[in-house]
Amino acid sequence: MPPTEIAARRSTEQNDDITIRMPSEEDGSKVWRLVKAADTLDENSMYCNLLQCSHFASTCALAERNGKIIGWVSGYIPPDHPERLFVWQVCVREDARGNGLGKRLIRDILERDTCRDISHINTTITDDNDASWSLFHKIAQSLDAGLARSAHFEEETHFDGHHQTEHLVSIGPFDVDRAAIKAAA
Repeated sequence: MPPTEIAARRSTEQNDDITIRMPSEEDGSKVWRLVKAADTLDENSMYCNLLQCSHFASTCALAERNGKIIGWVSGYIPPDHPERLFVWQVCVREDARGNGLGKRLIRDILERDTCRDISHINTTITDDNDASWSLFHKIAQSLDAGLARSAHFEEETHFDGHHQTEHLVSIGPFDVDRAAIKAAA
């Protein structure tokens, strides 16, 4: 099923007015403004967001309500680990939080043909990011998969003391087909 049909089906199932879709290069500046307005995430350059929305569109998703972007997930499949989806950033506008939108965005990506061979999700999270820890624990639970963490990019070693340690989170292994069926139930 094409991603647009999956998003339309999901919106109907959720009984809401949110559409989830793959981004296009025209969305890059809007995504950049969403992330900037969130004021809780590291900002990338607008050019980076343009690349995410074009070169990496199949592993990114955005959510819209009434034509406005209210959620964004950027991700990619590392060339050396084609079984892993690395989730780079999750951003949900404040007035759309608390309804599982981040999880829905990630599920949308996992259901795409691009991710048919994915058996693990990776991301990095700082210790104090309670919202991200909660989201990824819920994702692990919904995938019936384990969650492991370890220090990855360290405050002193990698960030010269200017950023908290980012912990590598690994969820998996899981079966995407089984996970999609469970999520739809």
